[in-house]
Amino acid sequence: MSFLQIPAPEETRWDCVALGEVMLRLDPGEDRISRARAFRAWEGGGEYNVARGLSRTFGMRAAVVTALVDNPVGRLIEDLILAGGVDRSHLIWRAFDGVGRSSRNGLNFTERGFGVRAALGCSDRGNSATSQMRPGEIDWESIFGVERARWFHTGGIFAALSETTADVAIEAAEAARRHGAVISYDLNYRPSLWQSIGGKARAREVNRELVSRVDVLIGNEEDFAAALGFEVEGSDGSLSSLDPAGYGRMVQRVVAAYPNLRAVGTTLRTVHTASRNDWAAILWADGRTYESRRWPDLEILDRVGGGDSFASGLVYALLAGMDAAEAVEWGAAHGALAMTTPGDASMASRDEVERLVRGGSARVIR
Repeated sequence: MSFLQIPAPEETRWDCVALGEVMLRLDPGEDRISRARAFRAWEGGGEYNVARGLSRTFGMRAAVVTALVDNPVGRLIEDLILAGGVDRSHLIWRAFDGVGRSSRNGLNFTERGFGVRAALGCSDRGNSATSQMRPGEIDWESIFGVERARWFHTGGIFAALSETTADVAIEAAEAARRHGAVISYDLNYRPSLWQSIGGKARAREVNRELVSRVDVLIGNEEDFAAALGFEVEGSDGSLSSLDPAGYGRMVQRVVAAYPNLRAVGTTLRTVHTASRNDWAAILWADGRTYESRRWPDLEILDRVGGGDSFASGLVYALLAGMDAAEAVEWGAAHGALAMTTPGDASMASRDEVERLVRGGSARVIR
């Protein structure tokens, strides 16, 4: 395709390498976190979810670069990664000191919300193994120069974990670029991650540095405003406010500031209730804007991971050689399906995504 030069599959070991933290998600189901007596365990993380979607839903060769503490919780997370089909040969294991004083595995408690009660997340991830990653710790030349990858993905969650993780992301992106991999970055702004290390000002400083090394930028309206400082003129946060024209004006400012960008994608969401959202996506590429089908009043079971699944659907379509108009449809459809199942990661199949892209209904399949 004209706007991206993607290495051929036969020239590479990996379709995608993702860099980010993998946490243990503890889900109380229909209960509240503060009232629950049982939790269901999943694995999840903004950057990892993209690799898992590419592997489990789309059958692509995906690997994750992360770190875990070598104790039963870390081994549980590893087992969940294995179930997702993501390679963990570049996983760093840190020694367990008996109580997690020196390093620990991140936990993420997430309740889904319903109706007028919003979804709620409570992270417990300070001093995690991944947050302690430092430049020089990973052999990026081996990953991108010897094994080789078609695509590298990371994001603003990993960059916010500590003073060193943004430098690791920069180091990885520079190695990926030297060896021809396409680089994508999801802004994924989380106020809670930045509030104790400089807030929005620090987030913008870090994200602006990283975005200058990226080919494909992903985010939502809040991300572009909070993480980069590009407000949408006249926006009130609703789906209709970020129409193609308003999005186009915003993207033109972003691309003028970062001429390295080849594509910019964003999800569009109007939250009526926690379980009813309007949903769509827009992609700018090759100087044009492409808008997906819109799902008004999309019924949602678990909204966490919808944006990550948009990203993995988009990346899959581009890796598969589809054009920009097709890619945004695959991203939006995968995100919509991911929010109909519990957990961070998508449980959709490639056939289900394609069926929705082609206009299929929710009639019973027998």
